Amino acid sequence: MVTFLDRLPETGALLALDVSRRRIGVAGSDPTQTLVTPLITIRRKRFVDDVAILARLCAEREVVALVVGLPLNMDGSIGPAAQSRRDVAARLMSDLALPVLLQDERLTTEAVRQAIEEGRLRRPKPGAPLDHHAAAVILEDALHARRATR
Repeated sequence: MVTFLDRLPETGALLALDVSRRRIGVAGSDPTQTLVTPLITIRRKRFVDDVAILARLCAEREVVALVVGLPLNMDGSIGPAAQSRRDVAARLMSDLALPVLLQDERLTTEAVRQAIEEGRLRRPKPGAPLDHHAAAVILEDALHARRATR
C-alpha cells in the first residue's frame, strides 16, 4: 500500500508549519532533507497575508512540499483543532500548488520545552515564541517516519 508519506519527494527542500490561531511556526530542510532548521514564527494576520509570506519563503527556498502539524487528540482522534488544520492544509495545497503532508504533532511543544530545560536548545527570552522550534520537531518526525518505512 502506498501512503502519502511515500509520495513525499525524496529530494528538494521541505517546509514544515506549526499552525495555531495566532502564529505559524516555520522550519525548513535542506535540499537533501537531512538538515532541519527552525526558521521563523509568523504572527498571523489574514489568511491571504499568511499565504503571501509562505509563498515567498517557498520560492526563496525552492520548496517541493509542505509538512503541516496535525494536532490530534491524545487518543489519536480528530477534534476541532485537527479538523481546522486539515482545512488549512487543503487551502495551502491549493494556494501554493504544493503537496502537503499532515504530520501528527502531539507533544511537539513539550519536546521543545524539554530540549530547552536540558540545554539542547538555547533558552529564549521570556515570552518569545517557540513555534518555529515545534515546526522543526514536526519536520524531523516526518522525515524519521519516512526513513523507518524504507
